[in-house]
Amino acid sequence: MSKVVLDVSMSLDGFTAGPNVREAEPMGDGGERLHEWMAAKGPDDGVDIGIRRQVDAAVGATVIGRRTFDLGLGPWGGTPWPGVPSFVVTHRTRDDLLGDNGGTFAFDGLEAAVRRAKDAAGDKDVLVLGADVARQLLRAGLLDEIWLHLVPLLLGAGTPLFAGDRAELIPVGKPVAGTAPVTHLRYHIPKP
Repeated sequence: MSKVVLDVSMSLDGFTAGPNVREAEPMGDGGERLHEWMAAKGPDDGVDIGIRRQVDAAVGATVIGRRTFDLGLGPWGGTPWPGVPSFVVTHRTRDDLLGDNGGTFAFDGLEAAVRRAKDAAGDKDVLVLGADVARQLLRAGLLDEIWLHLVPLLLGAGTPLFAGDRAELIPVGKPVAGTAPVTHLRYHIPKP
């Protein structure tokens, strides 16, 4: 059965994007540095490449916040993973949109988007994109795991991951030190 997983890179001070998020800088000022580990090219980059491959292999569908969709559609050129169905959480629904890379975006409310994404994912996972939708999923008890890529960077401001939310997190495995530098962490969120 698929899990709903937040896979996110975060600065040491808790931000998933830098300040001043806008169309020209969808990750905000300095926020792209959070993803540099994904393109590691050093002699010991195998750890980071392996983590990225695990994430890519696990994704069967995505749930995306509306703002993340609005800012990401241009840079992605279609769905975040080619051919993978994506479900955009929004109050402003519209007809499905076929991405340039073969994936479809569907627009729905939170619970319906998660239900549809899990059905579409089959045995794979539903990956969550967007801090706001991640908070909504956590509050609704719909988030199963957090895969956190902790980057030793202080952005000072930006989009906080879980501002004021509380949850018990159970570590899954041991932290993995990347070479980019980044530390990869996994947590399970127990259900009440």
